[in-house]
Parts: sequence; C-alpha cells; structure tokens
Amino acid sequence: MKTASPPVTSNGKLHDLESHLRQRIRGQDHVLPRIVSILRRGELGLTKPGRPRGSFLFLGPTGVGKTEVTLAFTGFLMSKEHLFRFDMSEYQTQESLGLLLGGKLGERGTLAMVYDKSRVGTLLFDEIEKAHPRVLDVFLQILDAARVTMASGETLELSGFYVVFTSNIGSADLMNLQYSTPATMERHVLARAQQAMRPELYARITEKLVFNRLSYDHQLEIAQLLLSQELVFLKAKGHELTPDATVLPFLVRRGFHPKLGARPMRDAVEKLMGDAVAECLLDARAACGVLAVDETRNCLIIR
Repeated sequence: MKTASPPVTSNGKLHDLESHLRQRIRGQDHVLPRIVSILRRGELGLTKPGRPRGSFLFLGPTGVGKTEVTLAFTGFLMSKEHLFRFDMSEYQTQESLGLLLGGKLGERGTLAMVYDKSRVGTLLFDEIEKAHPRVLDVFLQILDAARVTMASGETLELSGFYVVFTSNIGSADLMNLQYSTPATMERHVLARAQQAMRPELYARITEKLVFNRLSYDHQLEIAQLLLSQELVFLKAKGHELTPDATVLPFLVRRGFHPKLGARPMRDAVEKLMGDAVAECLLDARAACGVLAVDETRNCLIIR
C-alpha cells in the first residue's frame, strides 16, 4: 500500500515556529534553534529518502521541558493527536517486543495501531535507557531505514514521522554540576549518554540535546504561563477569574521544586485553582470574581 506524503506546512508557519516554542518553553533557549532547524528541513522535504523526518535525543532532569517541547512542536505543525507516546518502562523485557510489534500472527502491535491512525506525526519514546536491547533493535531499523517489520510480516513505512527519545542519563550529574559552565555540563552529559547507549543507536540520532535544570526565575516564568493557561481553561468552562497580586507568589511558593522542575508547579496551579472553583460550585455560588489567597487556610479563594 502506498503511503500518503506528509502534509506541506506553510512557510509562514515555519517562520513562526521558533517564536511559538519560545512562548511555550522556558529556560531552554539554547536548544530551540537546533530543534527548529531539524523541523524546518523535515517539513520542507529536505530529509534523505528512507529516513524519519528528523530524530532527537533529549537529555536532562525531569520536568525541564523535554516532553513539553515535543508536544509543542507536534501540536503547532500538525495537531496534538499526531503525538504518539511510548513509555519505555513498559518495554523492559524481551516479551515486551511482542507488545510493540505484535506477539504472533494476526496480532497488531502498538506501532501498527499508531500507523493505522496516521502516516505522519511524532513518535515519542520516553526514558529510552529502560528499553530492552531487542526493543532498541527496532529503533535502529526505524532510524536507519524508517521501516519496521511487524510479527505479522507487514512492513510499516515511517518516513512521515519525527522520532524523539528522552532520557534522564546524566541528570543527577547535571544537578551536581550546577556551578559549571553550560558547555562543560553539556559535554559531561553527552559523554555519559554515549557511554550508556549502544554506539550504533547514538550515532544514528540526528540531534542530541541537553536541557538545563530550571532556575527559580525560569520557574517563576512558568508559573505565570501556567496561571494564564488555567485562567483560559476555566473561562471556557464559564468561570471568569481575575487574580490579585498575591496569587502568583503564592503559587510559586507552593509549586517551586529545585530538582523536579515544572511538574510540581503545574500540579500546584491546577489543584489550587481547581479547589477554589470547586468550593464555590459546592456552595452553589458562581465561580467568578477575584482570585485571592486565604493565608489562614493556605489556599486560594474567589471573592
């Protein structure tokens, strides 16, 4: 069966890609131009035939934007439905190869189910270091020829996909090297990744990028972004809120974590704002008005 060609992205959208990513991602300006370079070539059809449209290895601590940037560029260039995520902690045994490719004749593996949904998109393989060596063999096929053969004998043509691997390899060292120069930290983490990964797999990945740990100032920017996003989400539900000057510092105090990055911040924003709205609704009051901090109860309220 002939596969469909990837949709053509407008030049205007490609020009706007980097600014869009900078609006979504904080503290990682050093990696964005290199990501955009691969994506623009992929969208303009400048990738060599028989390869994925682009491939990335994103390295760094948890919660610093590795998955978020993948969501951002996939949603912008295609749609969020074109991101297909695989958690490699589920593929640690040789038997898990059957989950990916189908265990026996007639079975559809998870890759085939993705292929049935779309011929274009992004394949995100989280925590690649946890994958079984036989699963890594599949990645070699995908990177080398953009093809993979299923247990059923069917061959999937994956040249319409971007491939993203994430890993926490070297992230503990990155936290300990916080006073070193960015170049020194990058060299150290890349060296650790090269030692930990199979050389033939590492060499086939187009871009290997080290994400920084997030400083307090960057997490403050992320808190502002998350607050704005949550206000938009709640407004769409009919709850129009205006935060007073105390709300952002309160959210930062509750959500800041020097080692876990933005995830605790996102959880704090969603929980605390959601609780304030839920309290109004349970009291049969309209969840609209000024969002403020109740210092006595250590929570947000709506006045």
